[in-house]
Amino acid sequence: MSNNILEINGLKKYFPINKGFFKKKVGDVKAVDDISLVLERGTTLAIVGESGSGKTTFAKTIMRFYAPTEGTINFDERDITAIDQKELKILRQQMQMVHQDPSTSLNPRKKIRDILEAPLLIHKIGNKQQREARIRELINLVELPEEFLDRNPHSLSGGQKQRIGIARALALNPKLVVLDEPTSALDVSVQAKIITLLRDLQKKLNLTYIFITHDLSLVRNFADQVAVMYLGSVVEYSDVETLYNHPLNPYTQSLLSSIPVVNENESKRLPNKIPLDGEIPSPTNMPEGCKFHTRCPYATEECKQRPELKITKYGSKVSCHFAEEISEKKVRVGAK
Repeated sequence: MSNNILEINGLKKYFPINKGFFKKKVGDVKAVDDISLVLERGTTLAIVGESGSGKTTFAKTIMRFYAPTEGTINFDERDITAIDQKELKILRQQMQMVHQDPSTSLNPRKKIRDILEAPLLIHKIGNKQQREARIRELINLVELPEEFLDRNPHSLSGGQKQRIGIARALALNPKLVVLDEPTSALDVSVQAKIITLLRDLQKKLNLTYIFITHDLSLVRNFADQVAVMYLGSVVEYSDVETLYNHPLNPYTQSLLSSIPVVNENESKRLPNKIPLDGEIPSPTNMPEGCKFHTRCPYATEECKQRPELKITKYGSKVSCHFAEEISEKKVRVGAK
């Protein structure tokens, strides 16, 4: 068995832009634009970036909620790039998602018992007694009392609802779980408890996670690998310690420099503050060359040519013409 549970090669997901009475195609929204990476079993890959960078679309394409425009997806040593609906239903047992807001992802009219039983019924797993036993096992896995099974979601707190969302995702014993900003709707103290629960479940069940977030402060103690996305592309890809100790793409540096700190020692470990000009460009009208050059303080004419994702001396992969100069602290402010 391969140590890699997921291998992505040249993945693209474009959405056509149609205009006029005849809905003529006039362009594409390049939501996922030529991404390649691998994910080892039992590890966590964090996908980080601003809103609109394509993180969720990338994850949903991997899970085949969207059919890829180009590229290949190999999951658990099987090419799932173009499998049919019947095969997709079987695949759903092995790939599950925990959504961002538990208040909108749980049916308010259903009892918790029914919510947890639904995946088992859809996939025709077990008889009534076996399903009941599994439901009780799930509620205990996420450290909630069994009497919650007869409640409705509105009677639970935000953190408790998210635990139910996690339990539902685990109902079919998946190998890969996509966590789509699972703590962003929660208080900070509850966030820590949910992250601890997810870490414990990963060890206990040998789960592999894709963790989507815009909050880099959560990543260091939770993820193993990090992919930084900007406008549909990965601009930096490395193990978590390398990313924090040697960030080389200016966009990565700007994200890290924006992490809130509580003391001077923490601030010393972060890159110097890098101001970003303007908002993230529209994916319907992307800049030519390096997609970040319109906001980058180091951009020059050379940045109007798209840089390749190249391996650096630290072992990370970075898409930037000046990555080596940044690593040697010889960067300069360019002229756009």
